[in-house]
Amino acid sequence: MRPPLVSILVPAFNAGEWIAEAIDSAVGQTWPRKEVIVVDDGSRDDTLAIARRHASSEVKVVTQENRGAAAARNRAYSLCQGDYVQWLDADDLLGPDKVERQMEALRQGGGPRTLLSSEWGMFLYRPQHAEFVATALWCDLSPVEWLVRKMGQNLHMQTATWLVSRQLTEAAGPWNSQLLVDDDGEYFCRVLLASEGTRFVPGARVFYRMAGFGSLSHIGWSERKMVALLASMELHIGYLRSLEDSERVRAACAHYLQTWLPEFYPERPDLVERAARLAASLGGRLQVPPPLSWKYRWIEKGFGASLAKQARIVMPRCRWTMIRSWDRLLARLDGGRPADWCGARR
Repeated sequence: MRPPLVSILVPAFNAGEWIAEAIDSAVGQTWPRKEVIVVDDGSRDDTLAIARRHASSEVKVVTQENRGAAAARNRAYSLCQGDYVQWLDADDLLGPDKVERQMEALRQGGGPRTLLSSEWGMFLYRPQHAEFVATALWCDLSPVEWLVRKMGQNLHMQTATWLVSRQLTEAAGPWNSQLLVDDDGEYFCRVLLASEGTRFVPGARVFYRMAGFGSLSHIGWSERKMVALLASMELHIGYLRSLEDSERVRAACAHYLQTWLPEFYPERPDLVERAARLAASLGGRLQVPPPLSWKYRWIEKGFGASLAKQARIVMPRCRWTMIRSWDRLLARLDGGRPADWCGARR
């Protein structure tokens, strides 16, 4: 029998600097049967032109008007034929044998409702320096335990870590194109709900490029993103409680709300109140105003919560810009291409 076909789906928007490396990492997978589908979401740079130069019998490139990452992912899925789906953002990279390791683990035990995950490490410009830091999610878990750990400990798995069967993908339904942020978190909650649990595969690796303050997930002062974030959080809580409505689940949900409360405070008191009511329904109570770290507490005390939040956003951005510029310079001095990051087997 032929091995299963794996579809590697790549949504792309203004990713001209990175798209070639992402496609190379997909095409370079050691798994023998794969297809790569790139959906350009109305990019205004040279993303589409670069992607088209990689088009082949194995790589399909299409374009659409700009409708957002979720819509691009839904379009990519509608075009794929794979038995398994590998999502890959246009600025991230797959380790050469990422898919092969996960498919091998599946052959050793599991079925189409097993959700496969992997290691992931963060980098800026030099993937060979990616930092892989294990968390409490890096193991085999039931859907309930996975969500309790995610929400109670503020953890997550990067989008490309997952390898999802077509059966699970169909059961989860399409990506929610109404969510401006955390659409990946909400989507994989639904995948988890449809699964029998996660199988973590050590050695399978994803290289996650940190976009920082330019990423779609960065909230900043965007009130539309604040609204979308709380909507996603409410869905998360509903999904988890549909599986188990115990005291530990409600405590994890209340902690989740407290962790993200600073994103809404003080600009949107209506969202703060909505979150507080939800926490109360869980038997918890949110601390309002949310506590700040010592670095910003003195600003809040002397100049108010609004200025303290500005400092909390602007100061890390300045530091991030310096770190990013330095790493970019080192990458240019290093030379080489992502094909040199690591061998397929170590």
